[in-house]
Amino acid sequence: MTAFVVHRNGRAATAEELAPLAFSGYAHFTALQVRGGRVRGLDLHLERLRSASQVLFGRAVPDSRVRSWLRAALEAGPADLSLTATVYSPAGEFTASGADAEPEVLIRTGPPSSGPDGPLSLATVEYERVLPAVKHVGEVAKTYFLRQAVERGFDDAAFVDRRCRLTEGTIWNLAFWDGTTVVWPEGAMLAGTTMGIVRRQLDRLGVPQRTKEVTPADLPALAGAVVMNSWTPGVAVRRIGTVPVPEAPSFVELLHRAYQAEALTSP
Repeated sequence: MTAFVVHRNGRAATAEELAPLAFSGYAHFTALQVRGGRVRGLDLHLERLRSASQVLFGRAVPDSRVRSWLRAALEAGPADLSLTATVYSPAGEFTASGADAEPEVLIRTGPPSSGPDGPLSLATVEYERVLPAVKHVGEVAKTYFLRQAVERGFDDAAFVDRRCRLTEGTIWNLAFWDGTTVVWPEGAMLAGTTMGIVRRQLDRLGVPQRTKEVTPADLPALAGAVVMNSWTPGVAVRRIGTVPVPEAPSFVELLHRAYQAEALTSP
């Protein structure tokens, strides 16, 4: 019988082990979708965990160990599922000690997801995340601004930095379309694993891409916009702030085609 699991370092986590983590916010994670027991962009997820661990803890769990723990979680569950791997220090937070503590890995699985159907309307919020290149936990702003946006009649929120540049969504990367080229916003943000998959597959497909500053004032000249994350390579955006955006179904289809071109691999 298969089941969803919560594993600590490759084995079932106990209540005693999980209790301290309920009050801990000094950790980072990666989230992925598993289909048929395999994943896309495994190298990107492993690199994310390695680099973020070096930033937060000064050391990283070896890839071989992480992969064995991923396999243990997948073998216990159904073929299709969502998985989150969180890396934390047993020394906890609010302390300068613990530099010598070996990071630990918590893996949680759950039902698969493909994200919302869209199209979405995004409120604009002036906000810049701390350590934007790290997918860290404990970010109250993401949920706060999502809920504030919904109260204002939007579906979610997009962040605008102090230079008025659109950077990312609450839990999303942004991508734009000018009719011939995929435009990635320039600014301090988290480079998503799905974003990485799509970018390298678009290169292989010969699709033009560029990175440039995108402000709300630039939106009327664009031909489409999407959000993407570990759930999906593209959900159409129909409005950002007060500016309507064309839905561009061919752009959404292109991103999904690029994502599907990435091979599924086993940990």
